[in-house]
Amino acid sequence: MPDQNDYSGMAALSICEALLLALNDNKILPEHEIVGVLRDAAATHENAIGPQTDMEMHRGVSDLIKRIIAGGNSVRRPQSG
Repeated sequence: MPDQNDYSGMAALSICEALLLALNDNKILPEHEIVGVLRDAAATHENAIGPQTDMEMHRGVSDLIKRIIAGGNSVRRPQSG
């Protein structure tokens, strides 16, 4: 069963994605800069140091950010087809 931290994390992710989309939609940040922000965030977690339990969390966060980049969830990429 999810706990309060799960809900907080999901809310934060949704808010951040909405902000990134708004920045792109309003031509404040281009897609490549948004992807750069996401890559920087992933790298921060990849390079984190600490106890093993913290490292597992950081690795999971980095993997999630990389999946977001790959899926284009935070930028509206034109659909090919």
